[in-house]
Amino acid sequence: MRIAILTNEYPPNVYGGAGVHVEYLTRELTHLGKGQGSVEVICFGDQKIENENLRVQGINPEFPLSTYEPKHRKFLDTMLKNLVMSGLIGGVDVVHCHTWYTHLAGCLIKQLTGARLVLTTHSLEPHRPWKVEQLGTAYHASSWVEQTAYENADGVIAVSDSMRNDVHQLYGVPLDKIRVIHNGIDLDQYRPTPNPEVLARYNIDPGQPFVLFVGRITRQKGIIHLVNAIKEIRPGVQVVLCAGAPDTEEIGREMNEAVEQARRETTNPIIWIPQILPKDEVIALYTHASLFVCPSVYEPFGIINLEAMACETPVVASAVGGIKEVVVPGKTGILVPFEPVGPTDFEPKDPALFVHELANAINRLLDDPVRLREMGIRSRERVEHFFSWTSIARWTADFYWDLGQA
Repeated sequence: MRIAILTNEYPPNVYGGAGVHVEYLTRELTHLGKGQGSVEVICFGDQKIENENLRVQGINPEFPLSTYEPKHRKFLDTMLKNLVMSGLIGGVDVVHCHTWYTHLAGCLIKQLTGARLVLTTHSLEPHRPWKVEQLGTAYHASSWVEQTAYENADGVIAVSDSMRNDVHQLYGVPLDKIRVIHNGIDLDQYRPTPNPEVLARYNIDPGQPFVLFVGRITRQKGIIHLVNAIKEIRPGVQVVLCAGAPDTEEIGREMNEAVEQARRETTNPIIWIPQILPKDEVIALYTHASLFVCPSVYEPFGIINLEAMACETPVVASAVGGIKEVVVPGKTGILVPFEPVGPTDFEPKDPALFVHELANAINRLLDDPVRLREMGIRSRERVEHFFSWTSIARWTADFYWDLGQA
């Protein structure tokens, strides 16, 4: 079987969960396919890899696009890349697309080659209305591209039961076309790995507990709510924010203002690392952290929680989306109740209440170090049992074959 995987992100250009998914799924599929098939990855960038049954080709067409509205440039550039992608693939059995960034190419390749079109649902545009800040009215165009792809897909992989329901309700995809295959984790890479040098590098006191956030500065990740909760976290706790790559200048300014306000309202050290760190450093931070906090307002799955749990770090997270299928309340962490404003507005209905309950959950765990340690051990055990990338690749390959038999 010849498989083409289309993606915006591929190493070294990985900045979100979809990129992590593609990186490890591709690796495992190539192991499964030795002597039986091949995997071809077309991605945004300048990557070029050829070995055994894996071929990776990055694309970055240089063509000056004229745009009446500057916010449309990113969307139009993405569509240009999709056109280039569609001319590079032929003779494949499956074209597997990740995020709307490659959906147009997937639809074209299906029509041009007869390949079966598979989509993995990492997120859905109608559930990310804040993207209007980035794309302007091109957000409506990206939503249209996404809808068109779901209407033409032969099969859909949802990373959680929550996403399966969303795909069915938003786009009318029959439930028998959607298979739930969770995200996974590299258990050899993500494991408890102490490294005091990383703490020293970022001025984190090893003798004082700290809570950790890792993620982009975006409304989806809810980081502003965590920053607003810092004033209610009990004294004697460091807060480490490994947060960079703001979606827009506006939310970047909001983040700066919120952190400055929090520093005026607490004696707890706030250590903001405004960049995306190498994996080995992030793993060390997970390992040393007392707990990990994921205050997302929308999260189809949340690989980031698996990463923390694999390092034996319990999680305090919003009770949204796929997070509820990862974190087991009372066993591997605490889920904080979350009531959104409405079905398409995922900000908390009562921000002050959400902030208070977030801080309360953090304090409850920090006040019980024995329970915290037990949760850390159970977190690792859960990840080992349910979220191996090897198993996920097998289930994905089975789905490809099942589509071929349909």
